[in-house]
Amino acid sequence: MPQRDEDQDPSDVDFFAPPKAKSQKAEVETSASSNKDKEGTKKYKAKLLNEEECRQLLKSHRLKFTVLQGQRQEVVEREGQGKKKKSKKEKEKKEGENNKKQNQQQQIFPQPLTAFGQLKYDYGISSLISDNITRQGFRMPTEVQMGSLPLLLQSARALKKANGVEGLDLEKGVDFLAVAPTGSGKTITFLIPAIEGIVKRRKEQNKETREEEEEQEPEHILEAIVIAPTKELASQIVNEGRKLVVGTGVRVMLMRRGMKLYAEEENNVHSLKEDDSGGEEEGKNDEAEEESDEESGDEENKGKEKSLAKVDIVVTTPKTLLNFLTNDGTPGMKKILPTVRNLILDEADVLLDPIFRKQTMGIWRACAHPDVAITCWSATMASNVEALITTHLQNRAKHFSIPLRPLIRLVVGLKDTAVPNVTHKLIYTATEPGKLLALRQLLHPTTEDSGPPLRPPFLVFTQTIDRAQGLHDELKYDIPLEAGGSARIAVLHSSLSEKIRAKIMTRFRAGEIWVLITTDVLARGVDFAGVNGVVNFDVPTSPAAYVHRAGRTGRAGREGGVAVTFYTKDDIPFVKSVANVIAVSEKQAGVSEEQGTVKKWLLNALPNVAKEDRKKLKQSGVESRRTGVKGGDKGGISTKSGWERKRENNRKGAIEASKRRKKLQKMEEKTGGGKAESIDGEDWGGLDD
Repeated sequence: MPQRDEDQDPSDVDFFAPPKAKSQKAEVETSASSNKDKEGTKKYKAKLLNEEECRQLLKSHRLKFTVLQGQRQEVVEREGQGKKKKSKKEKEKKEGENNKKQNQQQQIFPQPLTAFGQLKYDYGISSLISDNITRQGFRMPTEVQMGSLPLLLQSARALKKANGVEGLDLEKGVDFLAVAPTGSGKTITFLIPAIEGIVKRRKEQNKETREEEEEQEPEHILEAIVIAPTKELASQIVNEGRKLVVGTGVRVMLMRRGMKLYAEEENNVHSLKEDDSGGEEEGKNDEAEEESDEESGDEENKGKEKSLAKVDIVVTTPKTLLNFLTNDGTPGMKKILPTVRNLILDEADVLLDPIFRKQTMGIWRACAHPDVAITCWSATMASNVEALITTHLQNRAKHFSIPLRPLIRLVVGLKDTAVPNVTHKLIYTATEPGKLLALRQLLHPTTEDSGPPLRPPFLVFTQTIDRAQGLHDELKYDIPLEAGGSARIAVLHSSLSEKIRAKIMTRFRAGEIWVLITTDVLARGVDFAGVNGVVNFDVPTSPAAYVHRAGRTGRAGREGGVAVTFYTKDDIPFVKSVANVIAVSEKQAGVSEEQGTVKKWLLNALPNVAKEDRKKLKQSGVESRRTGVKGGDKGGISTKSGWERKRENNRKGAIEASKRRKKLQKMEEKTGGGKAESIDGEDWGGLDD
């Protein structure tokens, strides 16, 4: 697991972790001195493991590589030509059998990365990048880093000893799809190859054009784009990237509205079109609203001509970049990005889901370079997303008349499961007021509960913005003044300005905020090193949503995280999918069925949900919570009883009726004492009206 130095960034400090027994600085210094010994040796010959050694090492770390598509499929097609025609049924049956055999044979065993020192000595990455990695305290790679980095840096070398890759064209690398648990270090895994590729290409260009001026400032050409679903995640990626590019001359920037990048007008050369079915039904959740782009500083820049941004890697949300490419919302693609060589989709499953699909595919099609490499990363990946990626890659290969680059998928552990080092709790509260009572018990525990306690800081997830705001209003005075009072509880959602959200994030990372109430805007990718728990005040809308929410705790293998999920009578039809994820996660962690949260009788008792209902739930959440507080509906969060709400409404009605009577009196005076007609055609009938 990656370790960090003691003098690390304050945003990564875990204020609640036990003290470390061993000095990490001493370990880093020892590691650095051993690297110096290696540098002193003039000849260093990298040793490749044979396939059996690779197989054993990869399996022990639960890493599974599969070739999803590549030259091998074309070889199979050519071999099938020339044979006599068969009936349609026989042909389909034969194709099914071939696909099964092919899928079974497509598992491969590339070279693993056993230490970060190998990046410099075995894979030849820049010494500056290697030093930056060491400076951050990373020594031993995580599973996803162990499997991904060799393939992304030098795919031909990584697969040199592997069997079954003879038909793959590895000359220009591979396209890659990684499914790895939350908090496993995916961000630096995709940033290192992107930065190294830019540094390497720049060196090659300097060799060709080296004449009089050698110490000129490097020319910044946009070569890599990282797309993330939220601004918070995009900002985090930029911060990580800047740590890795120190001294390299590579520039990483966050895409903001109004920023200009090098692009060309579309001239019908790049008119790749395809079916993006499903993109028209955009779910109205907080992730979709995240793309509102309400940036406070943009108003100052309106009307001013901006020069092109000098940048090598741009990190962006889909709509921000697409607005630039479509001339601020004009229908149809207007600009293309001919220099981009690397497209990275972080949280690819949500970027290619109906919420963001059209925007993401629009950007992908705008990357007009024939050799653009695509890498997709997430903790969850549905088969329909994989199918969409493979189809688009095939269409690009045909459009540009180029060989189909191999697409390789890495799955770490069990696919689409929550991290096993987190304790999961599923609590039935019957009603909405029961949820509030249960949450207050977590804030003010009175008796010892089974399992580890939920200690601050922790996140509370709700279904909608209105519910997040309502819950904050209910809880903001629950922490006593001597402990910090209402300043210890905050709410964050996409309706807040970017400036306010950034301030809340900073305070939460610094430990000033103990309870952060939010929506799914913070469910994906955002790394909080010190978060001890997650509370799902509202049941997640899908198994993937649960995996990502629960993944905000237990980061990088840290033990002690707790994920609590409340459910009411309204949630019972939708709990089974979440319960299944918890059951698999506990099984993976070695928890027995008797000790686990989800009992077999509970799984059997919970109803199965129809496909159409699952789709509606994923898009809009539980129906009774889709609206905000209005007339005391179920969408609101309130501890007031129905009688209290009715009394308040009657009081408001009485005030309005009094105003109407005064207006009627004035109208009677104007008409000379005649009776005026009732306003709005009705009179108020008293408190019981």
